[in-house]
Amino acid sequence: MSSTTGGYPVRRFSPERGTWSRLTARDSVLRRLDWVMLLAALALSGIGTLLVYSATRNRTELNQGDPYYFLLRNLLNTGIGLALAVGAVWLGHRALRGAVPILYGISVLFILAVLTPLGATINGARSWIQLGGGFSIQPSEFTKITITLGMAMLLAGKVDAGDRRQPDHRTVMEALALAALPIVIILLMPDLGSVMVLVIIVLAVLLSSGASNRWIAGLIGTGVLGCVLVWQLGVLDEYQINRFAAFANPALDPAGVGYNTNQARIAIGSGGLTGSGLFHGSQTTGQFVPEQQTDFIFTVAGEELGFVGAGAIIVLLGVVLWRACRIARETTELYGTIVAAGIIAWFAFQSFENIGMTLGIMPVTGLPLPFVSYGGSSMFAAWIAVGLLQSIKAQRSMSA
Repeated sequence: MSSTTGGYPVRRFSPERGTWSRLTARDSVLRRLDWVMLLAALALSGIGTLLVYSATRNRTELNQGDPYYFLLRNLLNTGIGLALAVGAVWLGHRALRGAVPILYGISVLFILAVLTPLGATINGARSWIQLGGGFSIQPSEFTKITITLGMAMLLAGKVDAGDRRQPDHRTVMEALALAALPIVIILLMPDLGSVMVLVIIVLAVLLSSGASNRWIAGLIGTGVLGCVLVWQLGVLDEYQINRFAAFANPALDPAGVGYNTNQARIAIGSGGLTGSGLFHGSQTTGQFVPEQQTDFIFTVAGEELGFVGAGAIIVLLGVVLWRACRIARETTELYGTIVAAGIIAWFAFQSFENIGMTLGIMPVTGLPLPFVSYGGSSMFAAWIAVGLLQSIKAQRSMSA
């Protein structure tokens, strides 16, 4: 039993001693965090740092002659990500609810800036903003968070207030319009991978909100029609079309468009059960797999850690998703459920797509593996998402 002030327990009764003891808000939050999820995410980031170092220590054209260049940067990215997660827990998902319009507006301005001369093209996609000093930011990564929060705010508003049992049609239309604007902008970059993730997030958010199934069916139908129109109108760049062609026909141009996936499968296949040993992969050392520290980081695990190591990464990702599903199921407010569901869909689809494209069962889209791939923006966004999940867990427990 505990007494509360502002939702935070400050005193707890001990039946053994028959006395009340003081419990600070900080202690209360720490005791209610999901440490299993935190440790799994930290393990993924730690493994990822080692894999990034292995993939880049001999890449002198990338590391500026310093074998520890990417290692140190990845550690810095992880540290900043952890700080952002702490900030998300400290602020709380409920407090951020009031700031959603501001955060959404900022994210839209940033992705619009990518289409201006401020934007930079990397690997065929104009989805970056160069900050100088070798640093860059990918605004679409943070859009995954703002769309999730924004749609949750709209869809859960009347339900959490007790005015309705589920979102009405007007509210659903407003939520879809909120998501449509950044999705269209990102499609114009074009960043098809991020668009795919955002569409999956929108579907998960609608499903978890209790919206009518007609909206789900209509959205799926619209998505199929949109894919056809995108293909017919030539919105996709040639390199993206070639990626789909290589996916449909793995034997197509193995020295050209099919090179990446062919080398990725060779690297993973050569690892066997236990791998060739960390830092001893011939494909990795020989630099045969392009973009290995980012898009194809899983190939390093497959080659050097083998089936066991690669499987461990999948298990750790599964642990993060399992704990997130538990948080979504146990929270008593629809807003928290929707936010958690959006994050679950984001992590699950992006992990499946990244690992799948290295195995040849999904097309190459340039999506990073959460917590593992090198990249500041993706690392920051993933850890902010973990912070939001922890906030949902902690505040649910404290208000129980």
